[in-house]
Parts: sequence; C-alpha cells; structure tokens
Amino acid sequence: MQLPNFKAPQIEPSEDTGWAYVRESFMDVHKNLPNAGMAITIDIGEEKNIHPKNKQEAGRRLAQQALAKTYKMGNVAGGPVYKSMKKDGGKIVVKFEDIGSGLVAKDGVLKTFAIAGADKNFVWADAVIVGDTVVVSSPNVAKPVSVRYAWADNPVGCNLFNREGFPASPFRTDDWAPAGNE
Repeated sequence: MQLPNFKAPQIEPSEDTGWAYVRESFMDVHKNLPNAGMAITIDIGEEKNIHPKNKQEAGRRLAQQALAKTYKMGNVAGGPVYKSMKKDGGKIVVKFEDIGSGLVAKDGVLKTFAIAGADKNFVWADAVIVGDTVVVSSPNVAKPVSVRYAWADNPVGCNLFNREGFPASPFRTDDWAPAGNE
C-alpha cells in the first residue's frame, strides 16, 4: 500500500519532502517487480493519523490488486499511473497507464498539479483532461520542462481518478534532486 496523505496540508505547489520520494519508491517497485500490485491511498489519509480510519477502502483497493494480479480476474485494479510526457509549446501533455475506462476529475477542476521551467521553480498549474492525457500549463511558465502532481506529504484535494473510482498516484516528470540537495 502506497503511503497515504498525512501531516499538514500542502501549501506550496511542490513540496520536496521525504514522503513524496518514499511514495515514488513504492511506485518504482510496483512498476518493476513482476506481479506486484499497489493500492494508492493518497485520498483517504488523515492529517494527524498515519493509519487512516477508512480501512474498508484500503482493503478494497488491496483486494482489487490481488484479484487482478494473482487471480487474473481482468478487473481494473488501481488508479492512473504516470507513463510519459510530451512538451507541446507552452504546455506539457501527460500520458497515463491504468486509466481503466477513462480519466476523471473528481469534484470538479483538477487540482494539485504544478509546473516548472528550467529554473525548477514550480507554480500551480492549470490541468485539463483530454482523452487519456492531462494537459498542464501555466501563464507563469512560458517554456515548461516538468510537471508534478500531488507532490507533498498531504496534497489535500488531489482529484485525478479513473472512472472506476481509483485515485492517480502522485508523480513527477523530472528526476531533479530534492530542493537543497543539488
């Protein structure tokens, strides 16, 4: 199970905290270890409790992984996972795997997307679902090079899901060292 949201709610567009990198390491194992599954729980955590009370949803998500990976049931087992990005002028188009029957913005406009240029200064971004991609931009970044989504300890409001109700995993398109560790 990937670490849930926890601690103080996100304030900055990108918060280089240990939690974001640990979540990323969980995703690396999920992607690179054959038959491994991972339940994404970024939406059911609590600010002051590392062990979310909503055990039923965490268990349901883990069960979906087992049904798909172990029992080969053919079900959608999880949420959208970052696959690739493409620069398109002043925008970045982000493509995903595991989108099920399509991407959705739960409760309205997509939130917690950030974008940066070569200066590595992330700002809040506008993000729109276009088919199986999310197009990310900001009037404050003319030549974007990186996107981050829900990149914080507690990215409250992150709302990219698939239609089956599974949240997208937090991700980044860059491989920059954490701020202060360059």
